[in-house]
Parts: sequence; structure tokens; C-alpha cells
Amino acid sequence: MQTISFKGKQIRKWTLGASTFLAWPEVGARLMNWNLTLADGTVRDIIHWPEDANMDAMAKVRGGNPVLFPFSARTFHDGQIYKWQDPEGVVRDMPLHGFARDGVFRIESINEGGFLAVLEPSEKAKEIYPYNYEFSVRYRFSELALTVDFILSNYDKKPLPWSAGNHFYFQLPWHAATTRKDYRIILPAKKAFHHNFDNGQLVSVKEFNEQTSFDDPDLIDRIHCKLKSNKVSFGPRSGEEDIHVSIGAGPSVPPWTAVTTWTEKPDSPFYCVEPWMGPPNSPEHKNGLHFVQPGKTEIFTVEVSLV
Repeated sequence: MQTISFKGKQIRKWTLGASTFLAWPEVGARLMNWNLTLADGTVRDIIHWPEDANMDAMAKVRGGNPVLFPFSARTFHDGQIYKWQDPEGVVRDMPLHGFARDGVFRIESINEGGFLAVLEPSEKAKEIYPYNYEFSVRYRFSELALTVDFILSNYDKKPLPWSAGNHFYFQLPWHAATTRKDYRIILPAKKAFHHNFDNGQLVSVKEFNEQTSFDDPDLIDRIHCKLKSNKVSFGPRSGEEDIHVSIGAGPSVPPWTAVTTWTEKPDSPFYCVEPWMGPPNSPEHKNGLHFVQPGKTEIFTVEVSLV
């Protein structure tokens, strides 16, 4: 592990075999980039990081793996966006994707295989999520995989609600002269939804294919639940070079565990495959809303693997 200067910031670099990982643990516990050096000496990005990223506005950077905590995506209360009602009935603010993706973290431990960082909530974060807790992000790196744990410990006297998620920006396409139509995703879900941005409701998708290409316009901003397996795979149509995203220890996951697929533009160099604890707006509709009991700790684990 090395500390390197990158655009005037001190970030960390891990090299494990053919893989190189870049992360900024102190800001958002952000994994920035994962790239792979191939046998011919060329470099392939697995996790995308934009060259023009503004390191002083990390919440807006389209790259890496933003940490979504305490809730993923948008929350609502009675049609009001960016609000949530806590279990005691108090209505509070809640920014898009929560407050951790650009939050201040303290490095608890760091070594040749990864890091553990602990969120230090701002005064604003304490107002919108007023609990006594510790939220940590742990990354474990290996040559052909990474594992990320979201760890929430409840030091309060009441149950602690959460529904966190990952927002992986995967490089796509990753071969020259290919486009999104040359790649497919296998996502074994029984249910799919879109999120109504006007009122926060989940809108059921009546028909969808478990396997589809990345040029399918219906794949954008689709939320997949009732997963038949804990693994999502995607890659070239040939079936070679698949990337696998696994949730938990498997093979099954809680029914409202969600995998959301999203990209920004038709020519964006990334496609996000996002494993979440539950769908958007979980505090209101309760689907995928989890509670950590007083004195307990819960962990949400995701692995991304090339094998």
C-alpha cells in the first residue's frame, strides 16, 4: 500500500498482482478506481473514475463506489422529496443517497490488503439521523476481487433504521470498437420497479427479461427485487470476462434486497450495477428497511469478482 499525491490530495494505492486499487478513505471512504494490467501490458478499468473529477466535490463525481448511507436514493414523506419520518414520527431532512458519500471518515486500520474507516458525522448529519451509532466501511482487496462491508453498530437505546447501498460505476464498454449492445447482464429477479420521483412510490414493471443487453433503454433506473440468487453477472455476450457482484454469503438474500441498474447518458463510459439493502424510500414503504437492535451490530457485505 502506498500514499500518493493525486490532484493535490493524498490518496491510497494498492497493487495486488495485476490489480491496482485507488481509494480515498478519509473522504466518503471512497473507492475511486480499480484497474487491471493485462498480459499485453494494456490497462483495463473495472471501476470507472473520470479524469476530470473534482476532488473538492466528491458527492457529484460520477465514478468509483459512493457509499449510500443511511438510505439509498431518494426518500419521501407524504409526497415531499428528501424527507423521511423516523420511527417516533418526527419528519426530518434526508439528502439524496444520505450523507456518507462525501462525509469525513477516520481511518481505523489500513494495511496491504485494504482499510477500515469510521464515519465522523457532521452536525447536520446528527440532526437528520439523530442516533448514537458507529458506521464503518471496510474494504478487502485481492488480485481479482474486492469485498466491501458496511458495518453499523447501535449504541443507542432504540432500534436503528437503515437501508444502505453501493453505487459501483463499472467501466462499460471495456473493449475497443464495442458498444453497450455487445454486453449483457444476467439479473435473476422476480420483481422489478421504477421509482416515481413525484411521490416516492414504487411502480411495478410488468414485463422484463432476466438477461438483457446494456443498450436496453428499460434497464436504466430499474430496481430489481425478490432475487432468485445472490449473484449478478455481466460482461460481453460471449460469456467471457464476466464481472460478478455477490451480495452476502449466499446463496439467498432477504426478499427486498435490491439491485439497481443506471447510467447517465447514452455515451457515458460507465454503467452502474448497484447492490442495495432495499429499494428507494424504504423508511416510508418499509420494504427493505432494516433495524439494528440496541447493543447489536449488522453488516451488509458485497463482493465484486472477476472469477
